[in-house]
Amino acid sequence: MADEYFLLVCDDVPHDVVLTDPGTRTLDVVHVIRRLTGLSLWHSKVLAVQVPAVILAGVPQEDAESAVTALRDAGAQAEARQQPEPDLLKP
Repeated sequence: MADEYFLLVCDDVPHDVVLTDPGTRTLDVVHVIRRLTGLSLWHSKVLAVQVPAVILAGVPQEDAESAVTALRDAGAQAEARQQPEPDLLKP
């Protein structure tokens, strides 16, 4: 039996929110990470100090942009990166 693969085309490509620099207000950034992810304070601090760190993965563009804005308002440097499309056609 042959395997069949289907490529779904969506209008909204998933994005990752990447923290590149926590800045000088690390505690504020930790609280924003905690609010965005639901992680504990300790895990949020670990993400904040080990940069670059993926804070959110596979979220819609609107959510990624609002998360980046929240992180930047807290003094961090963050960016929304589009996830690469899987190449299912190569063996």
